[in-house]
Amino acid sequence: METTICTNKKSRGRPKVFDREDALEKAMMLFWQHGYEGTSLSHLVAVTGAKAPTLYAEFTNKTGLFRAVLEHYITRFTDQYNTCLFGETAPVAEVLETFLTTIAKCFTAEGTPSGCFIVSTSSGLGASSQEIADTIKARHDLQDKSLTRFLSERQQQGELPDHCDVNHVAKYLNCFIHGMSVSSRNGASYEELLSMIATTIRLLPGLIKTT
Repeated sequence: METTICTNKKSRGRPKVFDREDALEKAMMLFWQHGYEGTSLSHLVAVTGAKAPTLYAEFTNKTGLFRAVLEHYITRFTDQYNTCLFGETAPVAEVLETFLTTIAKCFTAEGTPSGCFIVSTSSGLGASSQEIADTIKARHDLQDKSLTRFLSERQQQGELPDHCDVNHVAKYLNCFIHGMSVSSRNGASYEELLSMIATTIRLLPGLIKTT
């Protein structure tokens, strides 16, 4: 006679699978709001819902996580900015206005912190964060290079005069974008940024002519 053994043990549920993209999105919001120095690993653990060992296994440390977040931000936002520059055949001023307006929308969107992620996370970095500062600067310089490339291409097509210093104009526009970020962090609305953009576009012909 066979004896049937009955158990009331409940089967264990499957362990929660780590969602890298979700973690990057949540960590991005935290770094964006509080900066690199102001964001601790305990904050990242709480926000992402992942345990510290999981984050360490995936990103090595806080620096590694920030680098991954930075690439996530660039893919999500910066790439669409470049599409505005190189995906259009409209006149230079019109393309730049669309480019700056797209950035202004991002800086003032309700679903994300105000301003630019790169500008916001670079403020308040201490001496111990020089490696992060260098990483942020390198990424920030890419925007300057994209603007220079765009203006150079339009210069080669005859839309800008040969004497125009495209590097100078690109740096001016990059400084303007930095200013928009700071203004939005200080409470400037989308409409106020649009007014600033309109002024910059009006000044553009004079800037191109004198450089």
